[in-house]
Amino acid sequence: MSRLDKFVDRLLMQRLLLDRACQALNEAGASQPGPVIELGLGNGRTYHHLREKLDGRRIVVFDRALGAHPASHPPREDLILGDIRVTGMAYAERHGASAAMLHADLGNGIRADDLKLQAWLPHVVYALVRPGGQVITSTELEHPGLAPEPLPPGAPDYEYFLYRRL
Repeated sequence: MSRLDKFVDRLLMQRLLLDRACQALNEAGASQPGPVIELGLGNGRTYHHLREKLDGRRIVVFDRALGAHPASHPPREDLILGDIRVTGMAYAERHGASAAMLHADLGNGIRADDLKLQAWLPHVVYALVRPGGQVITSTELEHPGLAPEPLPPGAPDYEYFLYRRL
């Protein structure tokens, strides 16, 4: 499969999973409190999509630097810049495990880099997400407090992962 085909499958999978998660959060309303956390703003496409799909829920974004399209800049108070390993844990120390949903699309497809990511990302995710919260990620996470969930039937053929925070 070409890299372009893989990219298209990744975006289709991402949209499918985010749309389902947003619908569930919108239906849950106040019974599932907390912000949505986006780890990795990139050029802002996913953040922009979440902003369109969520009914006024706060979205807190973490990235190393702001490089997104201007239409996809979050409000300053919802943008946390720096090393996500550090800023994510600092946020969790201040706010506790409070996120109703977390999306992380941080990998680059290079195996050595992805292994480094897998060493720290599960701990940050666990610290940020409230019990019962949803986790959608392009990185496989191994943590005793994160339960894998099945992908929906008919999902595109791309490795994306769903978890529920225990």
